[in-house]
Amino acid sequence: MEDLNTAGRMHKISITNRRTCTVNGVNDVLSFDLREIVLETEQGMLMIRGNELHVNRLTLDKGEVDIDGRIDSFVYSDTAASGEKQESLLTRLFR
Repeated sequence: MEDLNTAGRMHKISITNRRTCTVNGVNDVLSFDLREIVLETEQGMLMIRGNELHVNRLTLDKGEVDIDGRIDSFVYSDTAASGEKQESLLTRLFR
């Protein structure tokens, strides 16, 4: 079994009182608005849903994102290996 942390950066989420969170192991921010933020992380696609969400700090070279607002949920889905499958995954995420 492959150690997931050796393939890339360590993925970690730290949340405080459902108002602020820091996400490590972020490869890209795919979209964001006041109700949803979609991140590509070392562990797959991550959708963060809530209200009045804001990306306060984005440091992609370190793979870190700071978010504030009311956080209601975190939902993961696996990233696809091929570009064609990844596009269909993104299409499904934005329906």
